[in-house]
Amino acid sequence: MLSTRTCLSMTIWHSVFEIWATLREIESKIRKAARLLEIQQLLDRKPNQLSGGQKQRVALGRAIVREPKVFLWDEPLSNLDAKMRVTMRAELRKLQKELKITTIHVTHDQLEAMTMADRVIIMRAGKVEQVGKPEEVYDFPANTFVAGFIGTPPINLFRASVVGRKGSLVLDAGEFSITLPAEIARAVRKAGCSEVIVGVRPEDVLLTAERQKKALEMRIDLVEPVGSEDFLYMSTGAIRFVAKVPPKAGLAVGKKVFVTFRMERIHIFDGKTEKAIV
Repeated sequence: MLSTRTCLSMTIWHSVFEIWATLREIESKIRKAARLLEIQQLLDRKPNQLSGGQKQRVALGRAIVREPKVFLWDEPLSNLDAKMRVTMRAELRKLQKELKITTIHVTHDQLEAMTMADRVIIMRAGKVEQVGKPEEVYDFPANTFVAGFIGTPPINLFRASVVGRKGSLVLDAGEFSITLPAEIARAVRKAGCSEVIVGVRPEDVLLTAERQKKALEMRIDLVEPVGSEDFLYMSTGAIRFVAKVPPKAGLAVGKKVFVTFRMERIHIFDGKTEKAIV
């Protein structure tokens, strides 16, 4: 039979060994996370010696060493400058793919959502408006809120009355009208709406310098160069549109242009519920 002294000695030894083993395990996890995040050189620094981007990496490292089943990132890039946000977006995406850990990323930045997510949940006032892959949410928005939230510049939205003319279905916006292709017209007829909201993405606004049949004449109010393309802001009466055009297209403020749409790409929403019809 073991003496009380022997049992006590073994218990203390075992306790010390456990602490030592745990410390070794923790150190191994820390160094593994540091290699993954490329912050090995920061391990001996004080928190006040770190930049904003370095602090974010350290915060991620603290989460990684816990080996969670799910990550919850709440606005992780909000305090970074624009250049660092771009860098960290790519790094977070790469990190998530390597770790293969389910990640819930909360953000108000739709660009973050579109570039980083496998699936997007769009919420308004605590209610889920739509769930889907980024491209699905962009191409098939469930309502005007989702359509306006996703995309830069935002989608062009305007109201129109549904009118039947000579066997065709026409959307009358006051300043201009649109004759709907047969397939879209069938969906609008089926919905039974007398008024709709039309959505046109800026890349689906087509411009020409010469008048074409059913083209809308507009005046250029602002040209916003963003490098690979220009954003063109135009108006006529109460109608305002923004279009994406190639850079240096020779389009200047005050110039008149004629506008049409890629009809197969337009979105139509119920004028009352604002839910998608097409």
